[in-house]
Amino acid sequence: MTNQTRSTGYIRSLASDLPASIVVFLVALPLCLGVALASNAPLFSGIIAGVCGGIVVGIFSGSQLSVSGPAAGLTAIVAAAVTSLASFEAFLLVVVLAGAMQLVLGFLKAGVIGDYIPNSVIKGMLAAIGLILILNQFPHLLGDSSSPDIDENTPSPDKGNIFVNFFRAFTKINSGAFIIGVVCLAFYFIWEGLVAGKKGIIKLIPTPLIIVFVGVGLNALFAGAQFVAPLSGDHLVNIPIAGSAEEFLSFFSTPDWSMITNTQVWGLALTVALVASLESLLSIEAVDDLDPYQRVTPTNRELKAQGLGNLLSGLIGGIPVTSVIVRSSANVNSGAKTKMSTIYHGIFLLLSVAFIPALLNLIPKAALAAILVFTGYKLAKPSLFKAFYRKGWDVFLPFVITIAAILATDLLKGVIVGIVVGLFFSIRSNFRKAVFVVHDDKRYLFRLRKDVSFLNKAIIKNKLEAVPDNAHVIIDAKRADYIDRDVVETIEDFTLHAPLKNIKVELYTSGFIDHGFSYKVLANNNDNAVLRRNYEEVIESVINGNGNNSKNK
Repeated sequence: MTNQTRSTGYIRSLASDLPASIVVFLVALPLCLGVALASNAPLFSGIIAGVCGGIVVGIFSGSQLSVSGPAAGLTAIVAAAVTSLASFEAFLLVVVLAGAMQLVLGFLKAGVIGDYIPNSVIKGMLAAIGLILILNQFPHLLGDSSSPDIDENTPSPDKGNIFVNFFRAFTKINSGAFIIGVVCLAFYFIWEGLVAGKKGIIKLIPTPLIIVFVGVGLNALFAGAQFVAPLSGDHLVNIPIAGSAEEFLSFFSTPDWSMITNTQVWGLALTVALVASLESLLSIEAVDDLDPYQRVTPTNRELKAQGLGNLLSGLIGGIPVTSVIVRSSANVNSGAKTKMSTIYHGIFLLLSVAFIPALLNLIPKAALAAILVFTGYKLAKPSLFKAFYRKGWDVFLPFVITIAAILATDLLKGVIVGIVVGLFFSIRSNFRKAVFVVHDDKRYLFRLRKDVSFLNKAIIKNKLEAVPDNAHVIIDAKRADYIDRDVVETIEDFTLHAPLKNIKVELYTSGFIDHGFSYKVLANNNDNAVLRRNYEEVIESVINGNGNNSKNK
């Protein structure tokens, strides 16, 4: 695609990308502040990271819908690093070095890791994020301002976890926040139902923007009402306000380069680089799956873009960035079509904190919580669970186990558990399909298919030894691409002692590949012609349901 064609596409998509960017901006704003707070970092460092993730990563990334910014998955690492280094400026050097390492990983083509994540795990990750959003944001919907603004589960002794915070919120209901939250959430569902399938200008109106105005309007009405108090303080968005340009510039900071020789800094940088890269690759796979056009993001380019984003973020005072699912999901659900939505949201973050922080501080967190709860519902619809259940246990179990693991731990650990479970079922499926055994009376057919590894040796050996005296055994290896040498030896050992039980054995292998067998039956042998008829009779018997089917699983 030429630059001219690409520019034309961005212009044509402006009507979709601009409203979506406003939605992402509204969602990202409290999350940037919340992640910074949870990371024991200055609040403004979260805004800086959001700006770098939106503009820098947005420009250089090959993803059209992914949104980058500070992520809850790194809060524990960042908080521990800031505490251990006893200097936020020293940690900024960690972010810079981590960005440089991500650039190196991109050039080393390490992005290929993302291509080996099972689809059931990706879907499970998205559903888990949806459930986490609902659990995390429901306290804000009820008015519990003590719950952190985060987009993942980050269990900790002092902040509790999503389940504790969720149930505790019902004991701290604020009537004003509850009314705003319920009205905004109900309005969201009703409005989406009304505009579904409609065309025209009504589709261009971003529903979350209406939600924000409704929330601000209701809170303003409460100021003149006597039955409920208006929201203030922690119940509203809280952006640092600078009294002058000099004070605004003072919010930015630079790394402490004197720590460059500190080995702890380099170790922390490597940790941040690896975790941030893995989270970004996971998010990219998930966002590509959500993309209505199913576009594929070049993963190595994404690592380079993330590296550049972290380089700049660390240089000017921001915490680490990764591709994040929540903001990306909001971007997709809002109808974005190109990466310009991500870039616009980064620009809006920068301009808003510079020029209109007082206006943004009027937005109730309950209204934003309604937006995120709706986004969570879209990611974890009951129909998704039903669809995976119908696909079978081999797909459903990795899906639900991934969800449970992410809810119990965090995104990265949960996905690793999901991948292990998915790998187990994949190996189990291949193991079951590699060997097929049927018999009709004393005629046995052993069919070896695809790749037969040493893992199949025991079951092949046991089935062969279970063949009764005076039987006729056909071993069909023509469909096997590979047979492990241990399996070959097991079969050959059986053919050697089979005559002792008066068992007749015939072996069929490919005319081009004998898989290491020391002999094979020739197709033009007269006896073989008779055996081929028996072979077909066995197959026909199985097809007609007359034989006993005994699959090796």
